Amino acid sequence: MSEPLSVGVLGYRFMGKAHANALARLPMFFPDAPEIERRVLVGRDEAALSDAVDELGFEGYGTDWREVVGDVDVFYNLGPNSIHADPTIAALEAGTSVFCEKPLAHTLDDAERMRDAARESDAVAGIAFNYRFVPAVRYAKRLIEDGELGEIRHVRGSYLQDFLADPDAPWAWRLDEEVAGSGALGDLGAHTLDLAGFLVGDRTGDIEDISGRLRTFVDERPVDGEDETRPVTVDDAYTAHATFENGAVGTFEASRFATGHKNDHSLEINGSEGSLRFSIERPNELEYLGPDDKGFQTVMVTADEDPYLAQWWPDGHVLGWEHTFVHENYEFLSTVANGGVDDTISSDVPTFEDGYRVQRLLSAIVESDERGESVALG
Repeated sequence: MSEPLSVGVLGYRFMGKAHANALARLPMFFPDAPEIERRVLVGRDEAALSDAVDELGFEGYGTDWREVVGDVDVFYNLGPNSIHADPTIAALEAGTSVFCEKPLAHTLDDAERMRDAARESDAVAGIAFNYRFVPAVRYAKRLIEDGELGEIRHVRGSYLQDFLADPDAPWAWRLDEEVAGSGALGDLGAHTLDLAGFLVGDRTGDIEDISGRLRTFVDERPVDGEDETRPVTVDDAYTAHATFENGAVGTFEASRFATGHKNDHSLEINGSEGSLRFSIERPNELEYLGPDDKGFQTVMVTADEDPYLAQWWPDGHVLGWEHTFVHENYEFLSTVANGGVDDTISSDVPTFEDGYRVQRLLSAIVESDERGESVALG
């Protein structure tokens, strides 16, 4: 029996809780998952860390990632985008496998450094594109790979939220370009651009050119608990138009001002023989139009023959957003335990190569907005 994988996690708030929940669920529902030890939680606020250790089920905590990255088998970097690069690279250089939140970095240069470090390391480097692990998305990928949609012609992706629609919503680090890199573009658009490539990349090729526009609707916001405001230096919304290598076209957008949308990540793909569409707000459903259908049919993806569902509940007992984290952690940690991606496990674990590919698109959209013209990616 192999030794448990020791895990260190930087970050203990939103994403820290999501991944800690997933790690706790693994042995209950995926008996073949590798055994893990939630060893250390990393952050700056010692008092908050002490509480989080008990809440999230870790053995202890640390306030300096430098003392952690070489002392665990797996390091999760769930911190703000500007601190993705240095801890991650240090971990990879120490031979520690890394799972990093998206986007890969807050700049293209840092993303390139991280990709190169992953190439040079024997450790596994994965990135958290959790929407790849929705069973309905896997079902959609199978339809596309089997040619059920024919030649892919249109890809439409949007990620709409409204949590900043109120101009008095408080300032946070995600609104600071120096920390986040971009706003809705990197935070939400990164997911959509990855999912589009994951689903249709084998049928369309890569995106060969892209144009985009960024908009900021509220220029400053109040600081919570203080009598001051801080500037918003990132985009509140973006739109983009892309051309794939096979000639298919893609339109993408994201907004934090789309009133009435809480977490609506949607994708529609049209082909010469059929179409499909999906929204994470209805995560167990896939709308599909085949060549002989008069309209879209709603397919409930809850049966045990679909990916991951045999590990959960009887058919019809639906899954939610949090289950995607269990699935991605299962695939990533299984990859680590097996020494890297091979023929016995999923090759769909998102890598730093995938993260860098998305980062190039994010950077090209910013460049297009600044130049007022499309940007070639060849």
